[in-house]
Amino acid sequence: MAASVRERQAAALKRMLNFNAPPLKNTGAEPVWKVLIYDRFGQDIISPLLAVKELRDMGITLHLLLHSDRDPIPDVPAIYFVMPTEENIDRICQDLRNQLYESYYLNFISAISRSKLEDIASAALAANAVSQVTKVYDQYLNFITLEDDMFILCHQNKELISYHAINRADILDTDMEAIMDTVVDSLFCFFVTLGAVPIIRCPRGNAAEMVAVKLDKKLRENLRDARNSLFTGDNMSAGQFSFQRPLFVLADRNLDLATPLHHTWTYQALIHDVLDFHLNRVTMEEGQGAEPSPAGARPKKKNRKTYDLTGADKFWQKHKGSPFPEVAESVQEELDTYRAQEDEVKRLKSIMGLEGEDEGAISMLSDNTAKLTSAVSSLPELLEKKRLIDLHTNVATAVLDHIKSRKLDVYFEYEEKLMSKSTLDKSLLDIISDPDAGTPEDKMRLFLIYYITAQQPPSESDLEQYKKALLDAGCDLSPLNYIKQWKAFTKMAATPANYGNSGVKPMGLFSRVMNTGSQFVMEGVKNLVLKQHNLPVTRILDNLMEMKSHPETDDYRYFDPKMLRGSESSIPRNKNPFQEAIVFVVGGGNYIEYQNLVDYAKSKQGKKVLYGCSELFNAAQFIKQLSQLGQK
Repeated sequence: MAASVRERQAAALKRMLNFNAPPLKNTGAEPVWKVLIYDRFGQDIISPLLAVKELRDMGITLHLLLHSDRDPIPDVPAIYFVMPTEENIDRICQDLRNQLYESYYLNFISAISRSKLEDIASAALAANAVSQVTKVYDQYLNFITLEDDMFILCHQNKELISYHAINRADILDTDMEAIMDTVVDSLFCFFVTLGAVPIIRCPRGNAAEMVAVKLDKKLRENLRDARNSLFTGDNMSAGQFSFQRPLFVLADRNLDLATPLHHTWTYQALIHDVLDFHLNRVTMEEGQGAEPSPAGARPKKKNRKTYDLTGADKFWQKHKGSPFPEVAESVQEELDTYRAQEDEVKRLKSIMGLEGEDEGAISMLSDNTAKLTSAVSSLPELLEKKRLIDLHTNVATAVLDHIKSRKLDVYFEYEEKLMSKSTLDKSLLDIISDPDAGTPEDKMRLFLIYYITAQQPPSESDLEQYKKALLDAGCDLSPLNYIKQWKAFTKMAATPANYGNSGVKPMGLFSRVMNTGSQFVMEGVKNLVLKQHNLPVTRILDNLMEMKSHPETDDYRYFDPKMLRGSESSIPRNKNPFQEAIVFVVGGGNYIEYQNLVDYAKSKQGKKVLYGCSELFNAAQFIKQLSQLGQK
């Protein structure tokens, strides 16, 4: 397995920034200075992968949005990285007419149509700039990788392919086609970048099936066109797959609506749930009034701080899937070791200051010089460590405030019990009518999970009682209207999803973190530990990957784009279990499922699983979509 899709996408970007030539290894040579022009899509694809510093190392002096006012820089080559949309093409033609740059390298995020290429050509002719348009490339990079094993389709106009868009009652066939084409275009780019033709499996009769049929057709057409196939020749020779092709499982969000509403207990999913977390960046408002402002000064406005949580951050990589109490404990430990190192440096400095006073200090000098040199040389490392510790202290404290003020531990534990159908210790009504427990949204999420997972829907009189309690708590009931329709519809189609027997065991209160010296005041928060269990999406993947026979997945359709005749069989050709799989959820995904798949892959030796979704939403954004659907 040569490289993850994230590495491959980053490599493709670096190649593009080097005028589509492989980047040079010896960095002694000065890079060619150039300008990068991108649109919002390009920006979203680049930002999780390359930092500004890396761009500068590649010779990018300026990076600007296509639709901003840009001054001409006549003697510099410009690299464009944009979607082939009408307005982008118009703007590029305008740049050619205004002769903004010395030469133009046009890279389109996904394939550009013949007619649009002709538009550019005629504009170049009219502007007498044909020789300046050096190259035009289709990059096939129309997706965003957030982790080595996670990608989403788009961030900008994600409402066009959202759960709401696909499940609207009044959707026209033409709109649906357009949504499916958008999704398939991105998935096609994904497989071109991955350099592999997958075997596709999908359920019948929903959006996932439509995507599968279209994707199969598109891959097939590309493979047939031997001269221009994207899956042969040089990009395949470095093919990252062993002998076996990956399995591509398409799932539909409707198969499990409870997980996206679920309160969670792992670090990354919690950050996404309660803070503002997009494209690996957390945005937080700093607490005001930290230092008193001088008299007569304007009141300070709240600072917004952004933190990037990246692959380079070892602590993040290690703990993003850990339960929150464990994270708080680890941050505290990191802080303690850091302070010890800092004290050591201070102590050495004070000893060095004693030079020439007494014999003792002089005799100690020789080995102390060595110690101090090593301490000083480890300073940049220490500072970086300090930055990461501060980052996680701030983020974890913000998350903890939410947990405490909204009693999220109570919600999490209760929902886990609902989902695993175990006995409940207090009635749902108590939590809903408890004014101190959570926001109206938390209560609505809890009730929806109860409603979705219940074997028997509550009786009318009970339902009225719940509704009244929810309204008194200030909830908006429109999501419930939609879920009711959805449940009635799926009852005909299938049995309710089974959430595995997850259990949560409270571990007694926090041991280390409870001591007074700790940053985190955890009293009253339950220390819950997760037991490994598989969510519906993970279970489906397990059946298909291991070739298990299971009523849930037996009638999944089977596509193999490499077969000459598209045979409509659901009978898999190969009987061996797969080593690599990609799960893609049409209609949106979340970090809870991602984490569940990561844990699943860890428990299986040598298996690799990627998670993708059409958009990444947290519960608040999902509830909003449900309520829009319920208002109709």
